[in-house]
Amino acid sequence: MPIADWFEKLGRTIFEAPFGAIDGAKNAPEMAEIRLALLDAVKAQSHMVAGRSVYPYNQVRLRLTGVPESGAAIFQGQFFAQFCEEELKNGLARAKYRFPEDLHVEVETSTALPGPGEPWVWVESAMREKVAEPVAERGAKLIVAVGAANVAEVLMGKARLNIGRGEDVYRTDGPSRRNDIAFLEEGDVNRTVSREHAHVLFAKQSGECLLFNDRVYTPGAKTNGNCGLWVIRDGLSLEVHRGSKGFPLMPGDDIHLGRAVIRFVS
Repeated sequence: MPIADWFEKLGRTIFEAPFGAIDGAKNAPEMAEIRLALLDAVKAQSHMVAGRSVYPYNQVRLRLTGVPESGAAIFQGQFFAQFCEEELKNGLARAKYRFPEDLHVEVETSTALPGPGEPWVWVESAMREKVAEPVAERGAKLIVAVGAANVAEVLMGKARLNIGRGEDVYRTDGPSRRNDIAFLEEGDVNRTVSREHAHVLFAKQSGECLLFNDRVYTPGAKTNGNCGLWVIRDGLSLEVHRGSKGFPLMPGDDIHLGRAVIRFVS
């Protein structure tokens, strides 16, 4: 059956069945191909954390080509997207994958028919940022959870908070910075913290607290495998590399600086 004809038949099944039931069509070969393409693409973009496969993205875009205009509204509707989302989550759960609780599937369609050798199912992964409520400047704070620092916690009472090893940091040309949270004592945990490891900025316009990686890398070193700064959110590990944008923190985030841990609360 041509792809466009199958889409039209499936669209009628979804539209005409009571309560939008899709049971009559979900076992069709084309539907099985959609489910497999969705699951395989997501698995291909996963990585291993502590011996388990993790899919870190919370948004999946499913694009179907060859859909007639008459059926586009059905496939772009909420029901079909929810069906694909449930199928994806169930497949990942059965395979023992970890994934964000807010994993969301969006469906887009195109009337263009795929060319020879081109797939008619496209899958893309993306990170949809959570809409964070403005963080009150004096309500947010950083709490030392693992490691021995000069303070147990610090309120976001100023625009920037520095984190590192030692309070005053010097370079050959003079003073560099003063760390608000300083891991001073010797020990296996504290030794994994760099002198200038990270800092947190309070963005007044957005009300966000942004985390930045300040570690100094050796020229030519492979920094991707030596990030040194991670955030654990919803049980998932998110690397924070050097950059000017900053990583928006959410309440409950655990900031890992080597083996030391600081918790962000508000």
